[in-house]
Amino acid sequence: MPSGLFALLDDISALVKASAASLDDVPAQVAKTTGKVSGIVIDDTAVTPKYVVGLDPSRELSVIYQIAKKSLINKLLILSPAALLLGYFAPWAITPILMVGGAYLCFEGYEKVHSLFSHHPDGHPEQEQIKEITPEELEKERVGSAVRTDIILSAEIMAIAYSQITGQPIVNQLIVMLAVAVFITVAVYGFVGLIVKADDMGLHLTGDKYPPATQKIGRGIVKFMPHFLRWLGYVGTAAMLWVGAEIIAHGIPFTAHLLHDLEQNLSSMPVVAWLSKALACGVAGLAIGFIVEKLVVLVKRVFSRSEK
Repeated sequence: MPSGLFALLDDISALVKASAASLDDVPAQVAKTTGKVSGIVIDDTAVTPKYVVGLDPSRELSVIYQIAKKSLINKLLILSPAALLLGYFAPWAITPILMVGGAYLCFEGYEKVHSLFSHHPDGHPEQEQIKEITPEELEKERVGSAVRTDIILSAEIMAIAYSQITGQPIVNQLIVMLAVAVFITVAVYGFVGLIVKADDMGLHLTGDKYPPATQKIGRGIVKFMPHFLRWLGYVGTAAMLWVGAEIIAHGIPFTAHLLHDLEQNLSSMPVVAWLSKALACGVAGLAIGFIVEKLVVLVKRVFSRSEK
């Protein structure tokens, strides 16, 4: 009996050591996974600030907190378990889902690019019918819209995160997925909060109680932030096209080999290789977005005719 107990203890000790050894790799896995989703993170960061434009400045951080909280809940309670379950029961579905999400990102990116260069015949944007709503209703509407956009991007983030840890022990998968969900959410919405309140901080620094040099810095921040937000929007759009097309390309063996060969041929110049791949994916993303947009218009016309 004692010998059996010692044998059991030895087995438990070996299991604990093996688990500890595998958990040592978790930080590296989290870092690798976070790097893979950086393009979508940039896009998420670039998109979110627009949802607080026009709201009461005193409510900006509250709105961002509401969006961040719902984003984290979606990642932890819906998207991460869904990715793990799909990976276990239907691993073949991960790549098609990623590709559909990539097509959506290309579509969104194309829509943004198209809106930048499209002009109405009279030189003015079409006047939309504006309904009067209370500030509370506007805030609720903005939060809902932001969460709907975020859940698409978050789904892509968690699916890509899972694709990087397939084959790992289930404990590692759980820890990495949860760590990525928390880290990405805190990083994105923490940075968004800084961006949104940067002009307020700059305005505060222009007060008479601060020395002239500090006041000058404050005025510079106030002048700089509108330009920064505009360029951040451009970066977000480019990231949408680049990431969306790259996701689709990696789901098709032929295009995946093309991207791999491109990187290999320019491996002696890493920066040039990265820029070439990003440019190729960006152009491909525009083309994919254009095709998806035409399909969406066609489907809408078919449904509208059937309704009539």
